[in-house]
Amino acid sequence: MTDEPRLARVQTAPEPGMVHLGLGAFFRSHGALVIEEACQSAGGDWGVIGASLRSPDIRDRLAPQDFVYTAVEMAPDGQSRRVVNVLSDVLFAPGDPEALVARMAAPSVRIVSLTITEKGYCHVPSSGALDREHAEIQHDVANPLPRSAIGFIVRALQARHRAGIRPFTVLSCDNLPGNGYVTRSVVIGLAELIDPVLAEWISDEVRFPATMVDRIVPATTDEGIRNLAAETGRLDLAPVFHEPFLQWVIEEDFVDGARPRFEHVPGVRMVRDVAPFEFMKIRMLNGTHSALAYLGYLAGHETIAETVANPVFRDFIRNVWTAEIIPTLVPPDGIDLQQYANELLDRYANPAIRHRTWQIAMDGSQKLPQRILGTIRDNVAAGRPSNGLFLAVAAWIRYVGGMDEQGQPIDVRDPHAKRLRAMLEQARDPSEKVDAVLSVAEVFGPEVAPGIRAGVLAAYDALVATGSAESARTVA
Repeated sequence: MTDEPRLARVQTAPEPGMVHLGLGAFFRSHGALVIEEACQSAGGDWGVIGASLRSPDIRDRLAPQDFVYTAVEMAPDGQSRRVVNVLSDVLFAPGDPEALVARMAAPSVRIVSLTITEKGYCHVPSSGALDREHAEIQHDVANPLPRSAIGFIVRALQARHRAGIRPFTVLSCDNLPGNGYVTRSVVIGLAELIDPVLAEWISDEVRFPATMVDRIVPATTDEGIRNLAAETGRLDLAPVFHEPFLQWVIEEDFVDGARPRFEHVPGVRMVRDVAPFEFMKIRMLNGTHSALAYLGYLAGHETIAETVANPVFRDFIRNVWTAEIIPTLVPPDGIDLQQYANELLDRYANPAIRHRTWQIAMDGSQKLPQRILGTIRDNVAAGRPSNGLFLAVAAWIRYVGGMDEQGQPIDVRDPHAKRLRAMLEQARDPSEKVDAVLSVAEVFGPEVAPGIRAGVLAAYDALVATGSAESARTVA
């Protein structure tokens, strides 16, 4: 890409005590930074071994620079940089699954953490249960060398159980309500299919603390890599770019109490119950992020910052927070939810963070149940309005149809993309289109679809007739 020398390690990585599954930009911009700062502040062997589950790309980018990389903080008034040293190795799981299981089974590893996105849990989003028909789960039941993240966790715990080694803590860092509960459910569910005795040991001994993570991390671009190289004189093929804000709320529930001193790091909070923080963030941030992503993309806005710069969408999202989301929440101690909404809007508007609407729009079938449908369900039960969130669901339906408002094709990335596209193409009118998509039980569930049909259909009709901006204007 350029002629600059490669970035290189200048200090030793901490001895590894963690394995992280799903070494994407978010973890490297969030959890890895916190772990490194905790080690620097309070010591401990908590270095990280990363594992990529789908592609060797990040390993191949990091290996020539000895697994260090640059984290660039993007504030409205400028940037700051740091080189991150906490990684000591990255494994490509499909290339050598046995090696990854062995690393996870080593007694020195006391935490296995995950950022594998919602679809990586091989669960039924509407219930949180293990999807026993999932192809990777069926493979992992029959084969000792797994493919799924859940399979790697179960097989590594199986190896530790057989060797008489204490288990590790499983720490989910994904945007799932009750992410600790969901992880526990799918891990034990798979273990029951493999070995009921193992499943009982996992149930008794393994800990699955819930967490809430928050930091906006746009995708790294070739332009960003080139600009960083020009500024530093060193080529880093795996930098990450992030906003200044960081929050990580973690339940205090670890095997034998073994963990980094997270609480030494600003932005981290150890709690007994993460649920109030998690629901606040998933509904207020992730829910509105998805709503803005679908509506903004359909309207031709490339980024979230561009979307909220449009007064129509800015007023729309303010109204959604005030009238539809905040009434469903119990505020965590010391949190003013309206102030939190104002802070979110400021973060969305940060022009230095080019968080693409297309990126956020990915995998909507996995995200909607947690981010939006739970809020709608609570409002329906309480007799409160959900017109803005109905519009967000309608925008997703139109988005997965594969054509934007300018008649341009959309590159839809979703586990159910082909199925949804076929349903919508076969339907003859808006009513049939909405009914077809609401019939996808993996997303909506039989207890949700009937209660939201009228609202979603009205929003879809308006969206087709007047477009996303005018539809949002009527809600705002």
